[in-house]
Amino acid sequence: MTDSRAAGDRDAEGQGQGIDRALVEEALRGRLDAFNQLVARHQDHLFAQVYRLVPDRDQAADAVQEAFFSAYRNLESFRGGNVRSWLGRIAVNAAMDMQRARRRRPAQPYPEFEDDSWQPPAGTEAEPESQALAIERSRALARALDSLPFEQRNCIVLFDVDGYDYAEIAGIMRVSVGTVKSRIHRGRLALRHVLTPDRELFHG
Repeated sequence: MTDSRAAGDRDAEGQGQGIDRALVEEALRGRLDAFNQLVARHQDHLFAQVYRLVPDRDQAADAVQEAFFSAYRNLESFRGGNVRSWLGRIAVNAAMDMQRARRRRPAQPYPEFEDDSWQPPAGTEAEPESQALAIERSRALARALDSLPFEQRNCIVLFDVDGYDYAEIAGIMRVSVGTVKSRIHRGRLALRHVLTPDRELFHG
């Protein structure tokens, strides 16, 4: 059952990537409606991703809008692969540029715990007690992340939450891979210290 579900997910993902690449090709031929379809397919995902890195919704929306403008201007630079990941890197870069300009640390990397509309639907197997514990863990982690310096916090969010690798983060942050690894290591040590009062939430 699990293997068949995983295979189905991979098939759906592959089909989605095929649609994305076809839309990029159509947009390169001058079809604006094809690019608008890409926007519709990915704008919610990019907004959720960027909202972890900027202080508020308006800035997140601005960063996503700028990312789509940049993607449209640079469609010819797309070299194949995962379109969503390509758009995600552009959006994160836009958010990072915005942060560098403002030099203000984001307040809440997990907006879903401040706004019920961001809550994912609960599975039928989820128990209220387990759900409550998961939310408390994430809130504690969000508070701890917020206490970190700008550079450490963003490296950890990009690596542990968004799944970028060291080289990608280095490109986004405009530092060396060694610096990224060092920031993540120091940030995790700081998180462990800050989370000490909440350690009972993370046991069991």
